[in-house]
Amino acid sequence: MVDVGALVKDAREGRPRAVARLISLVEGASPQLREVMAALAPLTGGAYVVGLTGSPGVGKSTSTSALVTAYRKAGRRVGVLAVDPSSPFSGGALLGDRVRMSEHASDPGVYIRSMATRGHLGGLAWAAPQAIRVLDAAGCEVILVETVGVGQSEVEIAAQADTSVVLLAPGMGDGIQAAKAGILEIGDVYVVNKADRDGADATARELNHMLGLGESRAPGDWRPPIVKTVAARAEGIDELVEALEKHRAWMEAGGELAERRARRAAGEIETIALTALRARIGDLRGDQHLAALATRVTEGTLDPYAAADELVAGLTRA
Repeated sequence: MVDVGALVKDAREGRPRAVARLISLVEGASPQLREVMAALAPLTGGAYVVGLTGSPGVGKSTSTSALVTAYRKAGRRVGVLAVDPSSPFSGGALLGDRVRMSEHASDPGVYIRSMATRGHLGGLAWAAPQAIRVLDAAGCEVILVETVGVGQSEVEIAAQADTSVVLLAPGMGDGIQAAKAGILEIGDVYVVNKADRDGADATARELNHMLGLGESRAPGDWRPPIVKTVAARAEGIDELVEALEKHRAWMEAGGELAERRARRAAGEIETIALTALRARIGDLRGDQHLAALATRVTEGTLDPYAAADELVAGLTRA
């Protein structure tokens, strides 16, 4: 058992070991998790959360590192949550993103944490929402969340970030593939990275065309901009930061930021509740009540929907 109050106090003072310990408690689903979340709740809500996603190889880690540099020049404290694939041997994060951000390792105004997906789909780790809360409470003004390289279903970052940045690169597939991946629906800002390569202008034009198909935006609605960058040389990063700040200002002006954060909190509550219910149902697998319901369904004396209703009613009464 740890002193949660002391840990939170140390984290607020910018001590990285305390932040690391709090995130470890979250990742490990510690028995003190509820105490940690209760202590953090009054301290959260101030950070601007930016999610970066895209296919493997488009330069997410390099772009994240360049954004850290830009925000640090502006005097902002930055937290980075880099979600890595799980190692097939240890189950931990592969730490590939940490290698590319080593230049920020000694900066006390930057906290970088790698998290393993541990088999969780969607491009994020299961504990990512709680880890974001830890970084927020620790005083990070900007939190950059870099996802695992997405495929054609891993777009969960849209539900966890205030602003979602989708990165593409020349030669990484055409607009149809982008549409199939679902990224044309989740992006608030689009980045064509490695814009010094042949085909960058064509990629930007095709993306712009795809974004315009079926467009039904009302006056005043946000239209995602397309920014061309060469993150390895920090080219276009200032324009990307400007696009992010414009999106944040637009959300704040129209109340969209508060609505997104409310939806994010609702999703988090639902996930926690469903996880608790699944655990209780799992406990019932050896219980006579569930076995009796299953027997009645197989005998045809009870339909599965009525059995499920009875099971849920029993769970809520317990």
